[in-house]
Amino acid sequence: MNRISDYRTVEVVAFDADDTLWVNEPFFRESERRFCALVAPWAGAREAVERLYAREVANMPLYGYGVKACVLSMVETALELGGERLPAAVVGELLALGRDQLQRPVELLPGVRETLRRLQGRYRLAVVTKGDLLDQRRKLRLSGLAPCFDAVEVMADKDEAAYGEVMRRLGVAPGAFLMVGNSLRSDVLPVVALGGRAVHIPFGETWRHEEVDPAALAPYDFSALERIDELAPLLGC
Repeated sequence: MNRISDYRTVEVVAFDADDTLWVNEPFFRESERRFCALVAPWAGAREAVERLYAREVANMPLYGYGVKACVLSMVETALELGGERLPAAVVGELLALGRDQLQRPVELLPGVRETLRRLQGRYRLAVVTKGDLLDQRRKLRLSGLAPCFDAVEVMADKDEAAYGEVMRRLGVAPGAFLMVGNSLRSDVLPVVALGGRAVHIPFGETWRHEEVDPAALAPYDFSALERIDELAPLLGC
C-alpha cells in the first residue's frame, strides 16, 4: 500500500476506461452466454467457453482486443465446432451480437463524474485504455466525459513498453504518473514495474485473461480502493 506522501509528485492521473469509468465486462459475459446457446447443438457450455477463450488468446496478436475481435473469434470457434453443419443463420446471429454490443448506451460507474471534477485543475487527466479505437472513442464521446481529459490513449496492449511510450508522449516521468484501473495485469503491474504509481479499483467481474496470481503481487507497491470516489481523498483532494 502506498503512503499518501508518495502521491505528492504526481502530475498525470490516467484512467482505464472499461470497468473503471463505465460498465463493460457484463456485456461480454452476456454475449458469451448467447454464443453458448447458439452452438449448443455441437458443444456443451463448458467446452464452448474454453474453445472460445483459447481462440481469443490465439487471435490477440492479430485481432487485438474489443468487441470486433471477440466476434471474429466467436465466428471462428462456431465454425470449428459446427463445421459444415453450422447454419449461415448462426453466423448472422453472432455478427448481430457484435452490432448490438457496439451500439449499447454507455453506463457510467457511480462516482466517476464527481471524482473527475474534483481532480480537474489539480492534475493533467488522461484516458489510457486498450481495445478497438473506434469503439473506445465512441464510448468516451457518449459518456460525456471527453471534456474532462487532456489526453486520450487507446493502446493495442498494456505492457511496459506501451506505457513507456505513453509516458514519453505525455512528457511525464514514471514517478509523476498515476494509473487508475480495474485490472492488476493491465493497469497496475506494468506501471509499477516502470516506477510509476497505480491504484487498483476492482470491478465485480474480471475477464480471466486479466487475472493475476495473488502470490505474484508481493513485489509490487500499489494502492487498492473499493470505489472510485475514494480516489480524490486518497490524493488529498
